Amino acid sequence: MEQDSSWESPSQEGSSLPGEPPSSALGQSFSQVLHRLTSQESRRGKTRSAALQDLGALIEAAECDQLFEGSGTSLRGMPEMLGQVAKALEKYAAPPKEQEGRGHANAEVAEKAAAVGLLFLKLLGKVEAAKNSLLCPTWKIGLRHLAGPIYIFAVTHSLEQPWTSPRAHEVAGEVLSLLLRVTQCGSVAGFLHGENEDEKGRFTVIMELLKPDLNKESWKKNPATKHVFSWTLQQVTRPWLNQHLERILPPSLLISDDYQTENKILGVHCVHHIVLNVPAADLLQYNRAQVLYHALFNHLYTPEYNLIQAVLLCLLDLFPVLEKGLHWKGGAARPTTHCDEVLQLILTHMEPEHRLLLRRTYARNLPAFVKRLGILTVRHLKRLERVIVGYLEVYDGPEEEARLKILETLKLLMQYAWPRVSCRLVVLLKALLKLICDVARDPNLTPEPVKNTLLEEATDCLILLDHCSQGQVKGLLVKTLQSCEDSKVVNCIRKVQQVSEGASYDGT
Repeated sequence: MEQDSSWESPSQEGSSLPGEPPSSALGQSFSQVLHRLTSQESRRGKTRSAALQDLGALIEAAECDQLFEGSGTSLRGMPEMLGQVAKALEKYAAPPKEQEGRGHANAEVAEKAAAVGLLFLKLLGKVEAAKNSLLCPTWKIGLRHLAGPIYIFAVTHSLEQPWTSPRAHEVAGEVLSLLLRVTQCGSVAGFLHGENEDEKGRFTVIMELLKPDLNKESWKKNPATKHVFSWTLQQVTRPWLNQHLERILPPSLLISDDYQTENKILGVHCVHHIVLNVPAADLLQYNRAQVLYHALFNHLYTPEYNLIQAVLLCLLDLFPVLEKGLHWKGGAARPTTHCDEVLQLILTHMEPEHRLLLRRTYARNLPAFVKRLGILTVRHLKRLERVIVGYLEVYDGPEEEARLKILETLKLLMQYAWPRVSCRLVVLLKALLKLICDVARDPNLTPEPVKNTLLEEATDCLILLDHCSQGQVKGLLVKTLQSCEDSKVVNCIRKVQQVSEGASYDGT
């Protein structure tokens, strides 16, 4: 399997160096087991299974003071040795490459994970015993070397992924719980950023352990790495995240720049978390915010609805950062913004789009862009008009999400840009009346509650349109009311007239 190549590096670190023997008989035994786990000659499953059994026996038989003893100035003390063993075990239980991770390979990984998890439980049990006995003060040094690899293992097999099994998932959960208890952390977030201001936290250690597997050449060798990185990143929020920006931003952009949609979405979620939890000043420094914007903007050309949804949500939170330094001083036209650029592209894609999932995604986010731009939405009024009319004509399925969101967009548009609406009165009035008639005559495609909501929203739009046109809608609806026989349509028109009769058109 491909992952076996990762054993070569630890084998050099875990074996005895020439002229520098292990500091104790126990250390020598651990070194021999580590060599059996990592050497090229012992890649057969039976050999490694025997090594795991011997390691379990060593841990159970060892006394706490022996297990965590140092060796003076030497770097070959037991804490370092335990750290190397923990890294080797974590690599041993790691899933294979994605193209190899099918069927039997995944079952084998889950079996390995369950066995390794039991060893980690034994190791952490020894740490906890040493901590409670007060006779072995060096347990903290041992825990410092063990915590990182054990955390990565626990998260790898706690997530719902193809390489996990119910048993491995259960054992990994127990390992993570025991790790938090031993480190006296109430949550994973506390474990990563520290439970108090004086405590440093272990986020930097985890990122350093993940770093070799998060570069352009290696990040796909272990399919769990990206998920561990993403999940770990999501646990750290303000005000702790900004100090790690240089460590977390490159991997997030790397993952989002992949050709696979799944990885693009994962990377965008990482970027979104960074945008939400890093101060604007840090994002603006070194032009980082612009880099994020261009990376996200390019994803809008990919016709994947779930990716578009993630990108648009991230961009809406990035706009305030990008536009933080923009202040209109009057006297000249306001400069176009990044929000203008994105909305223009969205409307360009919306007009010819026929795939329902993409139409719903675009429509779902359109109101937020109108709110963001406010009166400046008039720059896009012609294209918005075409999109609104076009989308109101098309049935969108039982939930009618797209048409409901388009009606919400139209209401906002009339509220922000009301002086420019009256000249579009006829077009918008026809579109709204056609929608009301289509919904009222719909025999069974749309559930009744959805129909009622559509009719209410369309009626509200007619009322707003009447306000924007100084009461012209009321007059135009008189003949319609006389000739219409459908009770639902008549009720909507009467409601518009009743509201309009009591309204004053001195201003909107």
